[in-house]
Amino acid sequence: MNTSALLMMLVTEVAITLITGYFFWKVLITPARQEPDSFSENDEEKL
Repeated sequence: MNTSALLMMLVTEVAITLITGYFFWKVLITPARQEPDSFSENDEEKL
């Protein structure tokens, strides 16, 4: 394998690892969204 191919392989692997790590970290630090309680919202109000 020549030098340019090795360099391209290393740069590509590092870039993919950094992008994957960024999105993984973003998923970990994003707070959970509050989901509505579907059972209570579907109940009809009794008058």
